[in-house]
Amino acid sequence: MREASPSIVWLARLGFVAKAVVYVIVGGVAARVAFGMGGRTTDTRGALGTIVAQPFGRLLLGAVAVGLSGYAAWLLLSAVLDAEGRGSGLAGMLARLGAAVRGLTHAALAAQAIFIILGSRTRGGNATREWTAWLLSAPFGAWMVAIAGGAVMGYGGYQLYCVVAGNLTKDLDLAALGAPAARWAVRFGGFGMAARAALFAVIGFFLIRAALLYDARQAKGVAQALRSLTSRPGPSWLLGIVALGLVSYGIYELFEARYRRILPA
Repeated sequence: MREASPSIVWLARLGFVAKAVVYVIVGGVAARVAFGMGGRTTDTRGALGTIVAQPFGRLLLGAVAVGLSGYAAWLLLSAVLDAEGRGSGLAGMLARLGAAVRGLTHAALAAQAIFIILGSRTRGGNATREWTAWLLSAPFGAWMVAIAGGAVMGYGGYQLYCVVAGNLTKDLDLAALGAPAARWAVRFGGFGMAARAALFAVIGFFLIRAALLYDARQAKGVAQALRSLTSRPGPSWLLGIVALGLVSYGIYELFEARYRRILPA
């Protein structure tokens, strides 16, 4: 099997680092809210704003944008060329479709980062709610929103399956990683993917609710879904657990950045 070009490997690994940074920020901000330290839950777009507000923020955000762009390109090319050997069966095609969707999502996030660097004001508001409203206005829109909600929940279920099935290290170079580090990768990855599964379940639930009620206001993005986990008064332990899980997933992405086997694309 031929190896991926060095440029693809570099960009893909930088992309994993960029994902790690975004997840650590989103999870860290949510943890502050959960444990009564102030602030307001944020999403990936908010995480980009946090980065640019730091010293040398534009330079840092530029590196994140490059990483996200490279990661998106790798996912899209892998989906089209079946670089990871998913096959042409139903399961393989679904996996490749999932990779393509994730590629487009990260490409959009990279574009937002570039707009911020250039000084453009990104659109505020709940993007999930806006897309839901647009779909509901289309023919069979409620069905499409419900299917989207089911797909989001299904992807969350797949995350849990990966945890239970022990698939967290299947794409890592275990020889280079070593047994002790591999155990830590499984711990961080398992906790993180379980937290992501919970978050996707909440987002999917509210999408289905929006479809059933024909009300786009019911739809929630990442920040709103996290906020729905809060309890008042006092600290929200459920939000805290999910928030720390997102930070844990960010740490797991650093393992992937260093030890992931990048196949041809």
